[in-house]
Amino acid sequence: MIHIGVDPVAFNIGSLEVRWYGIFIALSIATMALWVWYFGKRAGISSDLILGSVTVAIPVGLIVSKLLYVIDTSDVGGFLERGGLTVFGGIIGAILGAWIYFRIRKAPFGPLADIAAPGVALAVAVGRIACTLNGCCYGKPTSLPWGFAYTHPDSEARPLNVAVHPTQVYEILLNLALFAVIFWILRGRLKPAGSLMVAYLALYSIGTFGIRFLRGDTEPFLGSLQEAQLVSLIIVAGAVFFFVTKTRWVRRKALVSEARLDDSNP
Repeated sequence: MIHIGVDPVAFNIGSLEVRWYGIFIALSIATMALWVWYFGKRAGISSDLILGSVTVAIPVGLIVSKLLYVIDTSDVGGFLERGGLTVFGGIIGAILGAWIYFRIRKAPFGPLADIAAPGVALAVAVGRIACTLNGCCYGKPTSLPWGFAYTHPDSEARPLNVAVHPTQVYEILLNLALFAVIFWILRGRLKPAGSLMVAYLALYSIGTFGIRFLRGDTEPFLGSLQEAQLVSLIIVAGAVFFFVTKTRWVRRKALVSEARLDDSNP
């Protein structure tokens, strides 16, 4: 097993505790914001649209993330607890917030969604580092040699000193793999705009649905399924409908032809 004895508190500023969880959640948000800013600008999306959408997406993402946590734990007081964020809530909330902003501005949201998709995968991977150090989102006991045994008394993992599946690391690896697929294989190959984000949501939902069976910190929400697994099924069903009715694969030659047509019609 691999022993994890990290103190969840990174350092103190007077009486204020600065925790690794907060540091990496902030880095996750920054990763997403910088990705959208850089690639959005390269795609010709105006700075005010990008800045406005990010400004709205971040708080809405945090609120929805907390809301799903409260629903999952059936603890209204959890809304005020430190931590207690859900990945699905953060992703769905951020997308919803940005979409509403673009609707208000009467701008097409699909191109920005596709630009953001690889950045979302990276941001989720960074966010799961927070969970790894904090000890939350841990897995069920395992005898596998890469099992994590948390030893620090302030870790959120339970029980301590028992090897569990490093489900946080599984999520990191899943999102890094999805980043590679989205960025290097699918990017620019799916039409209409927005299809790439739908592809990421579907693939992530399938991956996390399986990983959730190994989680040791959650309870069934409906039958034997956890809340995140139900959300996964809804997203996959919606994605399948979207792909069947709207999405088409664009070959490289077709992409070149479309680019030439755009160049000839300024």
